[in-house]
Amino acid sequence: MTDPIFSKRALLPARQTPPALTLNEFKDMVKDVNILISHNHYDHLDRSSMIKLPQHSAVFVPKGLKNYVMGMNKKNVHEMDWWEEIETGNGSKLICLPAQHWSLRINQGRNQSLWASYLLVTPSATLYFGGDSGYFKGFREIGRKYPDIDYAFMAATAYHPRWFMHHQHMNVPEAVKGFEDLNARIFILTQWGTFHLGSEPAGFPGLDLARHIKQNHLARSRFKIMDIGEILPIGWSSRN
Repeated sequence: MTDPIFSKRALLPARQTPPALTLNEFKDMVKDVNILISHNHYDHLDRSSMIKLPQHSAVFVPKGLKNYVMGMNKKNVHEMDWWEEIETGNGSKLICLPAQHWSLRINQGRNQSLWASYLLVTPSATLYFGGDSGYFKGFREIGRKYPDIDYAFMAATAYHPRWFMHHQHMNVPEAVKGFEDLNARIFILTQWGTFHLGSEPAGFPGLDLARHIKQNHLARSRFKIMDIGEILPIGWSSRN
């Protein structure tokens, strides 16, 4: 699970759409869960959701967040620095990677904890979770160092106005360029349609990506713009 938030608000901004599952529905379905936290902003690290998720959950956080997250009813917290790897069992490993962003929380100073993206390498597929990031040359380095990424979960949200948002949030062309730099096989658009955090409507990025794909004659099969609650089976048959 990545950056879980089941709450109605991210500190102040209210949800525009409900979660696909309620927290109780999720807990009824899934008893054991590993949680990835990309950074400490309120739409990515929701205290209420974290407290209510199973106490024994394994939580992986960027450097500087371990003690803070342990205060959210979590005991099994692993703090990671960029480029650090952890074996997660069953032939899988998790790699903490750079991103271009920042951190701040009411009771944590600016940039007192790290922000990150992650690579999850499993026997059946390799998945890149981008967290929040502006476009940066690190995508090329990640793609060079890890050349077999199957799925890239790329955020394109809250990217207007560009003069203010360009450093920390990618617009759609930048997210696609980052995907190409990663040399990944499938692009999955994330972190849109829930909170109105930029000057564009919350649902705008999905339409923007569909338009970009058409205008630039990109292979539509490589891009997934998923509905709320849609399930996409993960696996890459050519790797088996």
